[in-house]
Amino acid sequence: MTQQTPAQLRASAEAALRPLGARRIKLLAQLEAVDAELRPVIAQAVTMEVPYRRITELTGVASNTARKWATEAN
Repeated sequence: MTQQTPAQLRASAEAALRPLGARRIKLLAQLEAVDAELRPVIAQAVTMEVPYRRITELTGVASNTARKWATEAN
């Protein structure tokens, strides 16, 4: 077994990070797009008196975030 230099160890660590990081960045972009669609729908649900607890159950959006989005929409 050959010992690796610190530079080789760093390169190996970066190589392990690269595909997972790219996947995470792509998923975050998709999440932002879904959130943009979800904001007005949540605001409408609040207007229709859907409880925040139920909104959280259906969307996975934290109740504080749902409150903020509903407030910003009005």
